[in-house]
Amino acid sequence: MTDTSWHTDGRLHHGVGIEDTFIPSERVGQRKLDEYELTQHYHLWREDLRLAAESGATLIRWGSPWYLVEPEEGRFDFRWLDEVMAEMQRLGLHCVLDVMHYGTPLWLANAFLDPRYPELVARYAAAVAQRYPGVVDDVTPLNEPMVNAVWCGRDGRWPPYLTGEDGLVAVLIPLARGMVATQRAVAAVRPDARFVHVDAGFLWEGHGPAGMSVAEGEAWRFLALDLVTGRIGPEHALHGYLVRHGAREEDLDALRRDAVVPDVVGVNYYPEFTTQAVTADGAESPVEAGTAGLVELLGAYHERYGLPLAITETSRATRDVAAKAQWVDDLLDTVDKVRADGVPVTAVFWFPLLDLMDWSYRDGTAPADEYLMPFGLVDLVRGADNVLARVPNAAYDRWRTRIASAG
Repeated sequence: MTDTSWHTDGRLHHGVGIEDTFIPSERVGQRKLDEYELTQHYHLWREDLRLAAESGATLIRWGSPWYLVEPEEGRFDFRWLDEVMAEMQRLGLHCVLDVMHYGTPLWLANAFLDPRYPELVARYAAAVAQRYPGVVDDVTPLNEPMVNAVWCGRDGRWPPYLTGEDGLVAVLIPLARGMVATQRAVAAVRPDARFVHVDAGFLWEGHGPAGMSVAEGEAWRFLALDLVTGRIGPEHALHGYLVRHGAREEDLDALRRDAVVPDVVGVNYYPEFTTQAVTADGAESPVEAGTAGLVELLGAYHERYGLPLAITETSRATRDVAAKAQWVDDLLDTVDKVRADGVPVTAVFWFPLLDLMDWSYRDGTAPADEYLMPFGLVDLVRGADNVLARVPNAAYDRWRTRIASAG
């Protein structure tokens, strides 16, 4: 088991994650998207956890599928979760739990726009955290809130299918309220719990999103955490943007009044697409930014919040295993350098441990394997029996070797 104060003990801790996007709703032209189902994690979870532990990781980012654990409002089914958590404890894996990784249960009318959403997600999180002390001592109230608001609110891809900047703000405010309610509810039943806020890193070239300047885009990147930590008042650079697109002053006042502060700020960074080049007409295209983008992001979050940091997601999606193994070295060497420069990076996670199915699967019609993305330290290879075999690649070996050499 990891040190109970991993975020303050001065050491660098290593983790892996299992991709856990859950969008259970279906409609014409859109399939259910459950990464645990598509990658067969529901059936092969024991092997996946073994591979996580054997990689040298002591931390694992892992999400509980709310829509399955609470299949009906107020009725919890912890049978599978009990088995998984017991195995994590046996293996010495400490779970940084994703309470919300995008999707809500089917019974929650209108998803995040349901006025009860903050209360219900907080109740669920508290029930899970209370059940697994010693394994789940770290909680992420909601993964990547800005990405969530974009896909569900601005781009209309996922429930509640809103569009435009008004839609983004309409989703972002209840997401923030739910994060605050979750942290408070978990802390009430687990005063020892730690909270890891996980943000998608965004870097911009040319222009920012939605017609913003690059400077405004950098402020936009911080919107969710600024809301949760009570930083958005009339003086905030994007206060006018929020109000102009539908945020009510009473909601912003309540978020300032009830503000919470995470113990760790998690930054998600992918070298080949976290940085986006944006043209004057708003078209975005990914830019390879290597380690320089990671250093820039870590510095920005350190300067703004002054909290312990973790790299909660990073990997390189390529079938060139030498390039993937090289990212292991580049990543860990860069973390050593920024730590030496005084940036408090406490943990680094390779995410995902396994390959995943691209989210475009939901909108497509082709067989699942056509959406398989090679992000993992472990390849997924489908056999004649339809089982996705777990095949560790050279990057897995490099990761394990580097962790072992770091002691």
